[in-house]
Amino acid sequence: MAERKIKLAVRDLRRTLQFIFTVEFWRMTVLWPLSLLLSCYLLISQRISSNKPRKYPRLKCRSMMPTAAKNPVCVITGATSGLGAAAARALSREGFFVILVGRSSNLLSKAMFEIREQNENAQLEAFVADMASFSSIMKFKVSLQQWLLENDMHPSVQLLVNNAGILATSCRITTDALDEMMATNYVGAFCLTKVLLPLLMDSPVPSRVVNVTSFTHRNVHAMQVDKEFFSVKSFSKLEQYPFARIYEYSKLCLLMFSYELHRKLSLMDSSCQLSINAADPGVVRTNIMHEVPSCLSGLAFLVLKLVGLLQSPESGVHSILDAALAPPDASGLYFYGGKGRTIDPSALSLDPRLAERLWTASSDLFLELKLKLASNKTSTS
Repeated sequence: MAERKIKLAVRDLRRTLQFIFTVEFWRMTVLWPLSLLLSCYLLISQRISSNKPRKYPRLKCRSMMPTAAKNPVCVITGATSGLGAAAARALSREGFFVILVGRSSNLLSKAMFEIREQNENAQLEAFVADMASFSSIMKFKVSLQQWLLENDMHPSVQLLVNNAGILATSCRITTDALDEMMATNYVGAFCLTKVLLPLLMDSPVPSRVVNVTSFTHRNVHAMQVDKEFFSVKSFSKLEQYPFARIYEYSKLCLLMFSYELHRKLSLMDSSCQLSINAADPGVVRTNIMHEVPSCLSGLAFLVLKLVGLLQSPESGVHSILDAALAPPDASGLYFYGGKGRTIDPSALSLDPRLAERLWTASSDLFLELKLKLASNKTSTS
């Protein structure tokens, strides 16, 4: 037993040292704190400047009721732990019928049990779906529509929170031949929003999409979007998997998607009641760092806690709630810091031509995956 423990300790030490001597580790160690401090500076500068801070009040869930008898429906991805579970807990208290979406049925059951322990009146349902799999997303859409029908609910969704995200330190390819981190963090959110758009648009009351992004998007100063951007081919020539950069790219893409969808919705007629916002929770102690050597992630969390920048999921979720419950006309905003506050994102995230290229590439990929899925169904039937 002692010999086995020594071997495990040596293996962990070797892995930690290898991790430290990577460019991506130093990118996380140096650039990520700097981008966090920049976001904090923007928040503080608003407070001390002569300009009035851009703050938006939270509306009560009751104002979103489709009918007097039914609660508005909220779909949350990545809802098994961390920010997703905290959002589910908070929004169920607000009166939403919360649909928890996650990859593990056991973890979903555990999350629902914990929510009901605190709020026995919480209205919850859970669906297993993997945001890195297009077929899984399509199955979820069909299951959700069927569930709404069977429960005599209005065939619509009032709130979609795209929260699912991972930080993968090794390259993994999905069944759709995409990089798993990019697929989970961005492509899945794009595709889910696309397939649920009719349900969001059919809502009899104002509906909303909230994309959970990150301050790390500020570290991207240029981005080449092409047909290989979402696959492993875009970095196959590199010696090491650029996990920190891909995470940054994925969060920037999610933010740019938010702004481009907002722009396209604003061009529609006034009957469109769908809005979209981005939420940046800051640094939150969740399981997202579990692939980073535990001694390094533990040290990082300790330092961030000492300087007052580390939040619990219950605190970090406030920016998500602000984005979700802001007035219906609040759209195309970047919520950060809680208390209904918003700040400016990076200049690159506001580039309209890059956003259009990203939208086109994402839409082309969506169509390609849809045709591939239909072809596979035809060949197996």
